[in-house]
Amino acid sequence: MIPDFGMGTFRLKGPTLTELVTEAVEMGYKHIDTAQAYENEADVGRGLAQTRSDDVFVTTKVWFDSFKHQQVLDSLKQSADKLQRDCIDMALIHWPSPNNEVPMEETLDALAEARQQGLIKHFGVSNFTIGLMERAIKHVGADNIMTNQIEVHPFMQNRKVTEACKNKGIRVTAYLPVAKGKVVENDTLRAIASQHNVTAAQVTIAWELQKGFVSIPSTTKTDHLRSNFKAQKIELTDQDMADIDGLDRNERIIDPDFAPEWD
Repeated sequence: MIPDFGMGTFRLKGPTLTELVTEAVEMGYKHIDTAQAYENEADVGRGLAQTRSDDVFVTTKVWFDSFKHQQVLDSLKQSADKLQRDCIDMALIHWPSPNNEVPMEETLDALAEARQQGLIKHFGVSNFTIGLMERAIKHVGADNIMTNQIEVHPFMQNRKVTEACKNKGIRVTAYLPVAKGKVVENDTLRAIASQHNVTAAQVTIAWELQKGFVSIPSTTKTDHLRSNFKAQKIELTDQDMADIDGLDRNERIIDPDFAPEWD
């Protein structure tokens, strides 16, 4: 299954990312998240190759210029080569196909074939609304959709979608957990952090984990990589959780022009 905590690699590239991946694995990270669109799979692969990473769960995402059946298979073969893996642990549909240009069902069928061929072990979706999830479930069944990776942080809690995922037995993978650093400026989070002698970023990660989400924070700094990892040991009180729940203001950060109509 998906490890609850991992390292995100959005907007990271080059030797710095390679070194960070190696350091993360050596620290004990068991999950690395990347994507074809990040153009950093090869950097991630080099980092994985520099350490013992056989037990590290690797997620990548198929970009919408490769959603047709054979394109999915070909692109995943390329991803596997770049990641230096014989088999990718999980592949996601990165975004719904803009204007339904390629039917979701075709892409899902291709992912199922990639799994059958041994290219991937699991598949899932990302940035899917409730309606899109229901359509995917109708086609392949909820048991075959391991996760829906969506934006979740204290200021954008995406409650309708997270609740729908819970009801359908689909794990939520929360991206942008620290809201591009905005959490460190929040008085409530800083106060909770002070009570636990930790940072606001650590509090946010702990909140996501206690919610049952998979958390994949990204960073360019080794000390943050380490502090993010330590957040797994933080135990927030019921009042802490309630106070953070109260910070929701539907503040979406990632909203490209090709995004679906959000719930």
